[in-house]
Amino acid sequence: MTAFVEHKVIKELGDLAYTMWKMGWDEKNGGNISYLLSADELSEFILDENPRTFVLNGIPENMIGKYIVITASGSNFRLIKDFLEETVGIIKVTEKGYEIIAGFQQDNKPTSEIYMHLLSHSARLDVDANHRVIVHNHATEISAMTFVHELEEKAFSRTLWGIITECIVVFPDGVGVLPWMVCGNEEIGKCTAEKLTYCRIVIWSHHGILTSGSSLNDAFGLIETVNKAAKIYMQTFDKRMTSGITDEELVELCEFFEVTPREGIIETSTMER
Repeated sequence: MTAFVEHKVIKELGDLAYTMWKMGWDEKNGGNISYLLSADELSEFILDENPRTFVLNGIPENMIGKYIVITASGSNFRLIKDFLEETVGIIKVTEKGYEIIAGFQQDNKPTSEIYMHLLSHSARLDVDANHRVIVHNHATEISAMTFVHELEEKAFSRTLWGIITECIVVFPDGVGVLPWMVCGNEEIGKCTAEKLTYCRIVIWSHHGILTSGSSLNDAFGLIETVNKAAKIYMQTFDKRMTSGITDEELVELCEFFEVTPREGIIETSTMER
């Protein structure tokens, strides 16, 4: 058996948390991460024979029986990698809630946004069998962009696509955009999950971003790409001499990289040329 803190998934999660803190995207306890374990990965852990049990209503059916690595409520992202047994844990999802089966020492428990994570994993599993990860943080420039750009998601997606060549290739499904909402409650969880049925990225206005992926690196890469585009937008939107990548050029990109952009973002007449 692999010691909890030495397991590849746990170490990678801790390293990612620290990286995002260094980038200024996870101040104090601002953010959370969860990872769906495979059966092989689960078998490498020593599990608690007397798990702590918690009740949680409305568990999605396709999440029952799943095992999830998730960050703790109130965990400081700068310190996670140094206190993995306290700030990270494994839960088993049950019909009535969840059990803590490893980690979360000193009576810690999962992030207050656990229900949002369960709903988000559920939504992505319905459309992507390779889905494994949900990452939420407070990426600076994407948060700033929500103060100066209209919050209509197709327009938001089109702006991001037009800034960096790789954007439409990396996230051809665009982004989902939510208005400001209270974090941690059922409403934002349900609204986020609805967006994830058709895209992998959800922007929480005046708050941050959430991404889904097949790995920790995959989900983080989406945030990096979106935030880089948002940073360029914030540095140029009020002083531009060009309009960015055109619809025609975006079509050329899609054809070359063999990706299909989400409908309704590029002009239909351009797509049918």
